[in-house]
Amino acid sequence: MVDPVAIWTYDWVPEGPRGFVRDMRLRWACEEMGLRYTIETVPFDGRETNHLDRQPFGQVPFLDDGPVQLFESGAALLHLARKSDVLMPSGPVEAAQVEQWVIAALNSIEMVTMPWVVLSWSKQQSDAIDGWLDKRLGQLEVVLAGREYLVADRFTAADLMMADVLRLELLRAHGDRPARKAYVDRILSRPAFKKALADQLAQYEAADRAREENEDA
Repeated sequence: MVDPVAIWTYDWVPEGPRGFVRDMRLRWACEEMGLRYTIETVPFDGRETNHLDRQPFGQVPFLDDGPVQLFESGAALLHLARKSDVLMPSGPVEAAQVEQWVIAALNSIEMVTMPWVVLSWSKQQSDAIDGWLDKRLGQLEVVLAGREYLVADRFTAADLMMADVLRLELLRAHGDRPARKAYVDRILSRPAFKKALADQLAQYEAADRAREENEDA
């Protein structure tokens, strides 16, 4: 039997990012693929320096798959997806398109959405970033209005990454874009996503209880 892959994440996080820590992407992929995996943790406290040997920016997730060790959720997702045709079509043209859209989700969409979200959380505003976000989401709306999935008329790693980038409620409420809303709702209805989300939330709830017990001891 093939050894499970190990997905590394934080042992605990505050309530705000729960459900959105990016190990979700790898948990979700493994659930879709029926791939065995374990969850390993590094301490949230001291995170900026306590695992720089594995993640030079002090972030999560990172992945162990036998001799393969990877950081960055996009790289790890593509590595997992290539293990079967569940998330990565076997044809070279469609496989290349999946890789293209995974990178687009990270490089053309998330690099715009995250500055906007961070500014919104801090009650700040930037007309330049808001305009940039409107433009990118408008361009994506044209794509999503013409298809159910990004590649190959079926769910792939491209949809997993794109929906994860788009699913923040604050972002989902930005603008009246019905194709994007329908797309995200459709992708997030998948049982594998719901299982991965429930597992991540349960992990941090258990960590809360452990912290409380340690404080009471």
